[in-house]
Amino acid sequence: MYYFALVSCTVKTWGGEYTVGLQHLKSYNYLPAECEQMREICDRINRVYSSGLEESVQRFLESLGKLNRAYLTDLEEKVLGLVELETGV
Repeated sequence: MYYFALVSCTVKTWGGEYTVGLQHLKSYNYLPAECEQMREICDRINRVYSSGLEESVQRFLESLGKLNRAYLTDLEEKVLGLVELETGV
Protein backbone atom coordinates (compact mmCIF):
# COMPACT_ATOMS: atom_id res chain seq x y z
CA MET A 1 0.00 0.00 0.00
CA TYR A 2 1.33 3.45 -0.92
CA TYR A 3 0.60 6.70 0.84
CA PHE A 4 1.23 10.05 -0.79
CA ALA A 5 1.53 13.23 1.22
CA LEU A 6 0.61 16.55 -0.28
CA VAL A 7 3.66 18.74 0.28
CA SER A 8 2.80 21.78 -1.83
CA CYS A 9 -0.08 23.49 -3.55
CA THR A 10 -0.67 26.28 -6.03
CA VAL A 11 -1.89 29.52 -4.49
CA LYS A 12 -3.56 32.21 -6.57
CA THR A 13 -2.74 35.75 -5.38
CA TRP A 14 -3.11 39.30 -6.71
CA GLY A 15 0.41 38.99 -8.11
CA GLY A 16 -0.01 35.65 -9.87
CA GLU A 17 0.08 31.95 -9.04
CA TYR A 18 2.74 30.43 -6.82
CA THR A 19 3.63 26.93 -5.69
CA VAL A 20 3.91 26.98 -1.91
CA GLY A 21 4.96 24.36 0.60
CA LEU A 22 2.17 23.44 3.00
CA GLN A 23 4.41 24.27 5.96
CA HIS A 24 4.21 27.94 4.86
CA LEU A 25 0.40 28.10 4.86
CA LYS A 26 -1.77 28.99 7.83
CA SER A 27 -4.99 27.08 8.37
CA TYR A 28 -8.10 28.91 9.51
CA ASN A 29 -9.86 25.58 10.17
CA TYR A 30 -12.91 26.57 8.14
CA LEU A 31 -15.83 24.19 7.92
CA PRO A 32 -16.71 22.97 4.41
CA ALA A 33 -19.59 25.48 4.15
CA GLU A 34 -17.25 28.31 5.17
CA CYS A 35 -14.72 27.20 2.52
CA GLU A 36 -17.48 27.42 -0.09
CA GLN A 37 -18.45 30.90 1.13
CA MET A 38 -14.80 31.99 0.82
CA ARG A 39 -14.66 30.62 -2.74
CA GLU A 40 -17.80 32.54 -3.65
CA ILE A 41 -16.45 35.79 -2.21
CA CYS A 42 -13.13 35.34 -4.00
CA ASP A 43 -14.89 34.53 -7.29
CA ARG A 44 -16.98 37.70 -7.01
CA ILE A 45 -13.92 39.82 -6.27
CA ASN A 46 -11.97 38.29 -9.16
CA ARG A 47 -14.82 38.93 -11.61
CA VAL A 48 -14.86 42.69 -10.94
CA TYR A 49 -11.20 43.39 -10.16
CA SER A 50 -9.19 45.02 -12.92
CA SER A 51 -6.34 47.46 -13.28
CA GLY A 52 -8.81 49.87 -14.92
CA LEU A 53 -10.67 50.46 -11.66
CA GLU A 54 -9.97 53.50 -9.52
CA GLU A 55 -7.18 52.85 -7.03
CA SER A 56 -9.48 53.20 -4.01
CA VAL A 57 -11.86 50.56 -5.42
CA GLN A 58 -8.93 48.23 -6.14
CA ARG A 59 -7.74 48.63 -2.53
CA PHE A 60 -11.25 47.96 -1.21
CA LEU A 61 -11.47 44.72 -3.22
CA GLU A 62 -7.97 43.71 -2.12
CA SER A 63 -8.92 44.29 1.52
CA LEU A 64 -11.95 42.03 1.10
CA GLY A 65 -9.61 39.36 -0.26
CA LYS A 66 -7.49 39.56 2.90
CA LEU A 67 -10.33 39.06 5.38
CA ASN A 68 -9.86 36.22 7.86
CA ARG A 69 -13.56 35.42 7.97
CA ALA A 70 -15.84 33.53 5.65
CA TYR A 71 -18.52 36.19 5.29
CA LEU A 72 -19.02 39.82 4.37
CA THR A 73 -20.71 42.34 6.64
CA ASP A 74 -23.91 43.93 5.36
CA LEU A 75 -22.02 47.08 4.39
CA GLU A 76 -19.21 45.14 2.64
CA GLU A 77 -21.85 43.15 0.75
CA LYS A 78 -23.62 46.35 -0.35
CA VAL A 79 -20.40 48.02 -1.53
CA LEU A 80 -19.28 44.90 -3.41
CA GLY A 81 -22.74 44.68 -4.97
CA LEU A 82 -22.45 48.30 -6.09
CA VAL A 83 -19.04 47.64 -7.63
CA GLU A 84 -20.51 44.63 -9.45
CA LEU A 85 -23.39 46.76 -10.70
CA GLU A 86 -21.10 49.60 -11.84
CA THR A 87 -18.71 47.25 -13.64
CA GLY A 88 -21.52 45.34 -15.32
CA VAL A 89 -20.81 42.02 -13.63
